[in-house]
Amino acid sequence: MKKEYLIYKLSDEVKNSSKIPMEAYQQFGVKRGLRNEDGSGVLVGLTNIGNVIGYERSEDGKLTPCPGKLYYRGYELDDLVSPLLSEKRFGFEETAFLLLSGKLPDKEELAAFQELLNDNMPLDHRTIVHIIDLEGSNIMNILARCVLEMYTFDPNPDEISRDNLMRQSIELIAKFPTIIAYAYNIYRHSVQGRSLHIRYPRENLTIAQNFLYMLKHENFTELDARTLDLLLIIQAEHGGGNNSTFTVRVTSSTRTDTYSSIAAGIGSLKGPLHGGANIKVINMFHHLKDQISDWKNVDEIDTYLYRMLNKEAYDKSGLVYGIGHAVYTMSDPRAVELKRLAGELAKEKGREDEYEFLKLIEEEGVKCVSNFRKSKKPICANLDFYSGFIYEMIGLPQEIYTPIFAMARIVGWTAHRIEELSQEGRRIIRPAYKNILQQKAYKPINER
Repeated sequence: MKKEYLIYKLSDEVKNSSKIPMEAYQQFGVKRGLRNEDGSGVLVGLTNIGNVIGYERSEDGKLTPCPGKLYYRGYELDDLVSPLLSEKRFGFEETAFLLLSGKLPDKEELAAFQELLNDNMPLDHRTIVHIIDLEGSNIMNILARCVLEMYTFDPNPDEISRDNLMRQSIELIAKFPTIIAYAYNIYRHSVQGRSLHIRYPRENLTIAQNFLYMLKHENFTELDARTLDLLLIIQAEHGGGNNSTFTVRVTSSTRTDTYSSIAAGIGSLKGPLHGGANIKVINMFHHLKDQISDWKNVDEIDTYLYRMLNKEAYDKSGLVYGIGHAVYTMSDPRAVELKRLAGELAKEKGREDEYEFLKLIEEEGVKCVSNFRKSKKPICANLDFYSGFIYEMIGLPQEIYTPIFAMARIVGWTAHRIEELSQEGRRIIRPAYKNILQQKAYKPINER
């Protein structure tokens, strides 16, 4: 038998052996995706870090939709973001301090923390060479491989004491922007034939400013940097149940090293059902700009959205990307904040017509999806609906949309890893799968 044919034969055999009837899940009470029948998540742990609220549970156990809320260490997201907007200052470092420690820093603590992050932003020259060697690869994969490589440079990579975990966390938070900026510049050089720039991070800049500086030199505005800073804050944490954070907690429960655990989180976030959804939204938006002749015509917009839902238009997936969320019902607080940021940035960039069109797509998309699904549960636009448009207005390429998500979420990942490893009586996370295949009698090889 030819080896090439064997691959197809094995694939065909596994097609049948992998099938599990849908009714079996109900028969054995299996909660697919760790979700209850009412859509809520199965409770698998406790945390003091983030809290995601999309509904309220009544005394009889029923869920009632409510405006979405997101809390970081007990502080509502809007209470953290609004002062930054009014004072026009940066806040990602302050948010990182809060999520890692559990308290808001005073001015002296914040200044020292910012200095510590800046000290750790430069990369080892061996990592830079490694990034160059990986030119043209997916930047999320480069990020994961660089994280794994950091293990070899760490003088104490396997120790899980709280002090060592905090040191590793700060180094990862600081180095993610540099790795991503360098990886993209090398990609741009190797694939697009552009000049190669490796810019050393500056001591007097915030993480958002330094990232844009390393990526674009001085070709960005103050509003660009403050908007990116707020994007990082909004994406830094989302409770322990999101897929990538749960992946970090699961791997951490085995007491593996920090770098292996974070690399697993990166692999989870890379998936298009998790961190890659903003690219789906911005590509859909460009398509709708071309297909809708009158951006203010609600009937024309609705007609086309229903065609999309009927799998007759666009990518024929039957989806309106950016509409709906697993937890949030009436509103996603992150989308509410991003909508406000997008409006401010659109004024500066002269793209207000596109912004108004995107807002109308959100409004009609929610209505059309609800009507099409005949669902009584409220749905809303999610984080991804406006983030891609904001990235685009800042002038960021799609290749780094998901890596920027990782650049923000590394804060939440490391906070949850420390929490997971700080619990008394901690145990390895090990759920169960029920085998439903009947036992078989073994046949000797000559009788098969």
